[in-house]
Amino acid sequence: MRLFYLLLMLILLLFSQHIIAQGGAAGGPVVQADTLRPGKAGLAARNLKPGLRQYLVCYQNPKSNRQLSFWYWLRDIAIEKQQGKDVFVITQQWYGSDTSTYRSVYSINQAGDFAPLYHQEQVRGKLSAYKWKADGIAGADSVEGNAHKGFNLAFPEPNYNWNLDIETFEMLPLAEGKAFLINFYDAGLDTPRYVRYAVTGSEKIRLLDGQKTDCWKLHAEEKDKGIVFSGTYWISKKDHQFLKEEDHFNGMTRYKIRMPDMMPDIRTGFDR
Repeated sequence: MRLFYLLLMLILLLFSQHIIAQGGAAGGPVVQADTLRPGKAGLAARNLKPGLRQYLVCYQNPKSNRQLSFWYWLRDIAIEKQQGKDVFVITQQWYGSDTSTYRSVYSINQAGDFAPLYHQEQVRGKLSAYKWKADGIAGADSVEGNAHKGFNLAFPEPNYNWNLDIETFEMLPLAEGKAFLINFYDAGLDTPRYVRYAVTGSEKIRLLDGQKTDCWKLHAEEKDKGIVFSGTYWISKKDHQFLKEEDHFNGMTRYKIRMPDMMPDIRTGFDR
């Protein structure tokens, strides 16, 4: 009888360890998450390389099985000096099926900890510009035509620019079993909030030359205003490149795929 109870306890112990392991892999609360915000060590800025990235963004609605929606994103990263300090200057251009969907974004971040300093975007002809500090964000009153000139929001603690999530992911110290609580804020909207991202494993994805590239899989799941969002991101282990994203929200599926370097800068075609 005693042997029976010992065996039963061993089985229960092994079963509980299996549940804990599965919970951590699924991004549950079992894995201890590192809290990340500007001014706190965490991001590896050396991993964010200057240069142009181009992405194909595809939206799929299962209710419309003969239609796909597309965006084409350009994200150009440069390192510049401003007031004697190195900063990341990141410009984005989003192209859609017609001119009304065009979007341009211009952001400045400190080179050391990626703290936001300035953010400007033009969406459907509306310009919004902000000066961004550790303790708050305010509409840039010196920018002509700024629709958010009077905007002002205080922060209890520093945060990252959510519009630059792709670049932030490339700087994460990804590893097996790692999880991160990232304090993100989308300029001009409600309030900053921490979002939990967990490394759920590895996967080798095939590129154009047929070779496979080993990637970390980063996953997040959250609920905002009644909509559940689930996102998975593939970042290469070798050079920290954001290569792929798959999202599910409101019944939709969205893919972001980084274009190969052989793709010419699409903007050159508009200059002819």
